[in-house]
Amino acid sequence: IGKLLPSKQRQRTEYDAILAANRFRSFAPEREGNTVKWFVDGHDYLWAISEAIESAKSEIYILDWWLSPELYLRRPPELFPEWRLDALLKRKADQGVKIYVIVYNEVPGTSPLESAHSKSVLEALSPNIRVMRHPGHNILSEESVFFWSHHEKLVIVDRQLVAIGGMDLCFGRWDTHNHYLSDAHPTLFERTLFPGQDYNNSRVMDFQKCSATQPWHDLHIMMIGPSAQDAVQHFIERWTFVRNQKYPNYPPLSLSSTSAAAENQPSTVTLPPGGTMKPSCKVQVCRSVCDWSHGVPTEQSIQNAYIGLIQEAKHFIYIILQLDLGNVQNLKMGQSISNTVAGGLVVNLIAKALVERILKAATAGEKFKVIVMIPEVPGFPGKIEDTRTIKLIMAAQWRTVNRAGFSIAEMITKAGYDPKDYISYYHLRSYDRINGPRSFLENILKKTGYSYGHAQAALARIWLGAGNPEWDKNNGTLNTVEPEISPTRSWSIPKTIAEAKKILETYESASTPSDREVNDSVGQHALQDSTKLQDERWLGNNDEERNCIISELTYIHSKLMIVDDLKVVIGSANLNDRSMKGDGDSEIVVVVEDTDMIPSKMNGQSYQAARFAATFRRALFKEHLGLIPPQNCTPTNAHDVTTFMTPVPNAQIDTTNSPEDHLVEDPLSDEFLALWNGTAKNNTDIFWNIFRTVPNNAVKSWTDYNHNVPSVSEGHVVANLSAEEIKKQLSGVKGHIVQGYMDFLIEEPGLVGGWEWTWLNIFLPLYI
Repeated sequence: IGKLLPSKQRQRTEYDAILAANRFRSFAPEREGNTVKWFVDGHDYLWAISEAIESAKSEIYILDWWLSPELYLRRPPELFPEWRLDALLKRKADQGVKIYVIVYNEVPGTSPLESAHSKSVLEALSPNIRVMRHPGHNILSEESVFFWSHHEKLVIVDRQLVAIGGMDLCFGRWDTHNHYLSDAHPTLFERTLFPGQDYNNSRVMDFQKCSATQPWHDLHIMMIGPSAQDAVQHFIERWTFVRNQKYPNYPPLSLSSTSAAAENQPSTVTLPPGGTMKPSCKVQVCRSVCDWSHGVPTEQSIQNAYIGLIQEAKHFIYIILQLDLGNVQNLKMGQSISNTVAGGLVVNLIAKALVERILKAATAGEKFKVIVMIPEVPGFPGKIEDTRTIKLIMAAQWRTVNRAGFSIAEMITKAGYDPKDYISYYHLRSYDRINGPRSFLENILKKTGYSYGHAQAALARIWLGAGNPEWDKNNGTLNTVEPEISPTRSWSIPKTIAEAKKILETYESASTPSDREVNDSVGQHALQDSTKLQDERWLGNNDEERNCIISELTYIHSKLMIVDDLKVVIGSANLNDRSMKGDGDSEIVVVVEDTDMIPSKMNGQSYQAARFAATFRRALFKEHLGLIPPQNCTPTNAHDVTTFMTPVPNAQIDTTNSPEDHLVEDPLSDEFLALWNGTAKNNTDIFWNIFRTVPNNAVKSWTDYNHNVPSVSEGHVVANLSAEEIKKQLSGVKGHIVQGYMDFLIEEPGLVGGWEWTWLNIFLPLYI
């Protein structure tokens, strides 16, 4: 009813005029003169954002889907207690910096976001910290929303430095290029990287029983320059909207007020040679917002940007994202339709744009490639066959990729072309070894009287601090899983830090200096490590080592598209209806076009590429293929700050002339494609032989699934091989890329058909 009021109609007319004036119908125009820096994985970004926040002089704005006050921005945590997020924000608030935070208020019982905890903890630190939670869930309230969320990941410092991308300031986002699975340190607990709930696996059960942590691949950018003010506008509009709706006593923010911030300066950290970046980027901020999320008419400029850039592509598109597209059944037409065809329940038309651009190239006889990377399995707990949410999201992806009649592959095939010549799909996967042989742990228990669980409980007391009623509400107990396969047990947390430290010192005294030379993780051998996996020492016997070798999918949480090594879209939005239609989840992205050009290659020909886009893509491809050194994070190298870990405008070291860069320079060359596809196939074959990892293209039916799903715990060794034989095979894994499992369960048409894919399923929009 409110939408029909004259004031609302007037607002719609005025807002439409703003959108009509800008490319992609965005609230913000393209602006030149920006400095933009990319970050790959949480290790680098979270260090950089810690420096950025520390530099704040007047204001800090944070807009997050999830925020964990206890998140350590620098690791190992033992060495950086002052760089825990709550400690850092308190330090800045005590200096007089005003901190404004908006977090998504989750529907109770649906997720472990604990936004109430975030609000209470942060606001208790200082009156200079204010936290809003939105939306509400009272069905009688005008701001009540149940289906959609605030999904932006945005940090702004002094209204000048802006960070946008896929990483919330929350548990589970920190990771290195190694993509650890293991964090067991029975000989020296100061090496711990993932404290407490930060050691989790959403594929097993968030923050509950898991033997391997979830490797996490994510991307972010930082920028300074004119377009930063558009991100500032977005935050202040949201703050004002939520304040007027829920928090009238909170301080107002005004776009017209000026910040007392100092001028943008390079980091004061001692840096390797890198220099200062040029303000060479043209940037446009785009967003998905509407009446419920932002108090404005619906804007879907993110979808428009994706479609526009796909249409403009001339050679190559690289997409790496958390969730792919979906499609539905159109009852009125009596057939399946996807968003390759306009109409139906799915409204975003990004798949349609891809099909049209591919067919344009095919008709003209042009070489054109689209590379898409998505997670092997959606990030929900449970086995595939038992979990409806997992099956629905995977089916939505298949209906877009290659099934149900109107998918991308089927539309290209109907036009007389082979889709594999134009578009291909990939995932990421890692391996590791948990440093926890049963015999070694039992020997320590005999010597000290303490089990590994006792030591973990002592470590928990140190993480928790001297005592907090909320943190200790679980009657002072900790549930742990022993490193080698065992059931969950509960341990009493020591009452004092002094008692906890004594337990750890006693426990660690049972191991020798030689024991401490055993690596707590071995996943670095998938990268350019100087040592060999076969030479890794072990503290137990062969069977124990075999039981402790594990594999897990590397979860892709990135939201990125790179076109022709010229244009980049990056932010919080997934390629699904929730993110793209505007009146679902709220999102924010930036479109970046760098005018600083570098010599490159495209399809064997000399080519001028944009520095930002080309170096970003090359960095990602090198990591996927294992063409980078390991990024080990240990007490001995924790203070080594590289140019990839510092905020804008500190430039990264130029690697464009390195041998590894030349291997990935030309994404259309036969040599690159042979390397890319050969590595993906080799890695896939090795993981299948050792772990029988599912999904897999060899598993085409539920019969195949039941035959191949291993009886051992998920991610553990299935093959009847010795530890030495397993390590020999795993030494052939290069990087983390594996083939896309688009033919998984393809002989089960019921997964992508039936009433669930019709208008009768009113809950389908939740998943797509």
